[in-house]
Amino acid sequence: MIPVLLLIIPLLTGLLLFAVKNEKSAKNLALLSSIATLTVSLLGVTYMKNAGYLDYDMEWMPALGSRFHVRLDGMGQILCLLTAISFPLIFVATYYNRYKNAASFYALMLLSQAGLMGVFIAVDALLFYFFWELALIPVYFLCSIWGGEKRIAATFKFFIYTFAGSLLMLLGLIYLYFKANQSFSLEAFYAIQFKPGQDTAIFWMLFLAFAIKMPIFPFHTWQPDTYEQSPTAVTMVLSGIMVKMGVFGLLRWVVPVVPFSSWQLGDRITIFALIGLIYASLVAIKQDDLKRLVAYSSIAHIGLMCAAIFATDKSATQGVMLQMFNHGINIIGLWIVVDVIEQQFKTRKISELGGVAQKAPALAILLVIIAFANIGLPLTNAFIGEFMMFNGIFTSKATAFNVVFTIVALVGIILSAVYTLNMIKKVFYGNTSELTSAGHDISFNVKLALSIIVVLIIVLGVFPKPMLSVTNQLSDAILGRMYLKN
Repeated sequence: MIPVLLLIIPLLTGLLLFAVKNEKSAKNLALLSSIATLTVSLLGVTYMKNAGYLDYDMEWMPALGSRFHVRLDGMGQILCLLTAISFPLIFVATYYNRYKNAASFYALMLLSQAGLMGVFIAVDALLFYFFWELALIPVYFLCSIWGGEKRIAATFKFFIYTFAGSLLMLLGLIYLYFKANQSFSLEAFYAIQFKPGQDTAIFWMLFLAFAIKMPIFPFHTWQPDTYEQSPTAVTMVLSGIMVKMGVFGLLRWVVPVVPFSSWQLGDRITIFALIGLIYASLVAIKQDDLKRLVAYSSIAHIGLMCAAIFATDKSATQGVMLQMFNHGINIIGLWIVVDVIEQQFKTRKISELGGVAQKAPALAILLVIIAFANIGLPLTNAFIGEFMMFNGIFTSKATAFNVVFTIVALVGIILSAVYTLNMIKKVFYGNTSELTSAGHDISFNVKLALSIIVVLIIVLGVFPKPMLSVTNQLSDAILGRMYLKN
């Protein structure tokens, strides 16, 4: 029942919140719900040590060959744990932020959490698609109602991109449904035997849907505008968790299902992913808006993950799974810092800030650790994942351009250090500006949220073995299916 509880708790609490009138009650109920979900997720980790995975299967739509089948396996557990950790952190860090009609805001946040959980545990394709939409639809309303001045244009662009991606995905899943003898089961999809070249169309339909969500170049243009205009709490969900839906989709629904096209088209996809990595990094260097800088930083990191997936190497695949969790934690930490600065100084422009460390030393210390993790410094959580991805890309036997790809990816990492450290220098050090001269240190709730993130960064950086043991088995399974089907 643990996988079902991960869905029911945020879903029912989200629906209940629509009836709550008091803002403080809504905040507290949302926070309690997220903590309860985290508790269930941690219980799932404990039970999985013995069972290997947790499964729940019942009749849903027998006439369509679809079942309510959810499974908490290794990769699902990693991303469910990320989701379960992220929401309490977001609610704690933004506890004192004010929203009009707060109960509806938190209700939609929890409905989105329920959808995210469903995406990561569904092993029935129609159910997966249902939860995919459940995760996205609340975000449309969150952005369009509580967003910035240009929220309508940003939300419209977000809707067009994601609607196109969802439509392509649905067409691809229906095609696979008929190829799998009218079954939406993931195992039935894995058993489909394509002749070389027959799976190209299905590859593109599914890949484009997930590429838009990640996003990778050139499908990224919705992301900076949406991140900039969304409430920062929503941006944390989008950047920390939702982009992982696309990466997860590639690993679960594309690479093992259509392995020949994944291998055949891998070089082309990698080229675009690395173009996005360099492009986003260069744009981030020139940004004066903190939100847009972090948004482009996220695009760059996702580009590296995409390149590693198509290296079809065990080390690279394992590194991607590890990095999905670590990137989510780190990027939420950066968004919390951005939110603190915006709430306190009423600006996100780097040129209007400076000397914040003099007024908020605790914030500066915590940010520096999170920033070091963002650039993959050794002994931080991101180092091991990035190292494994680089190693996998370099040793990949799926391409003749592995050395070139590795060099380009390394340039991207150097650029990430440039824009991250430059941002720290301009915002936190030097002389105070007219705005920052009246600044003060962060509140207890923000210190708590950032401190938890810093602890995770250090613990997972120094002792990554538990995560590595889970990703080791998963990478073997994914690549094993590729080799068997090829």
